[in-house]
Amino acid sequence: MRFKSLIIGLLLAWGAAPCIAAPGHGDFMKTGAKTAQPVGHYRFCETHAAECRPTEPHRNATLLTEVAWNVIKQVNTTVNRRIIQVTDEEYYRKVEFWTYPKSAGDCEDFALLKKRELKARGFADADLLITVVKKRDGSGHAILTVHTSEGDFVLDNLDDRVKRWWDTPYRFEKRQSADDAGKWVVIEQPTGSVPVAAIN
Repeated sequence: MRFKSLIIGLLLAWGAAPCIAAPGHGDFMKTGAKTAQPVGHYRFCETHAAECRPTEPHRNATLLTEVAWNVIKQVNTTVNRRIIQVTDEEYYRKVEFWTYPKSAGDCEDFALLKKRELKARGFADADLLITVVKKRDGSGHAILTVHTSEGDFVLDNLDDRVKRWWDTPYRFEKRQSADDAGKWVVIEQPTGSVPVAAIN
């Protein structure tokens, strides 16, 4: 309890207020069956095979220390400010082209770069999961989920704030498997969840 209270206090101080989870939501996403890999990620894996392999056995989630939290926030903010948001069609003249951006890119490119930068800082591949969600208007979007000892947090190119997964306006669809970066799994919908189109 003392450790939990300390973490809550740190989250408050660091700018991520740990609100009480909405009914049916937990701090960790629940995943289910295997599902189809996004076509863009499939093509990415064809040219970046080393990024799409089974992950190393990883028993415990990333310990959310103050240092780890500051690194997560810094990577999210830095990438968001360094990379210009453009669509694949505008920048590459292609549809669903996933790649590491140099100066501009789409949402999935932001997520890929954040994942690579956090891995370079010592975060485990199994805790860095590209995630597909639906926005309020029903359109698709990609973010990076960071799995930690205190829950699943979201790094989003549309928001410099790092938030708990359930404290976002999205409907979570699927994400990379924690066991294999080339496989994807369904994210189970929380009990009592409301369709995205119905959220005001």
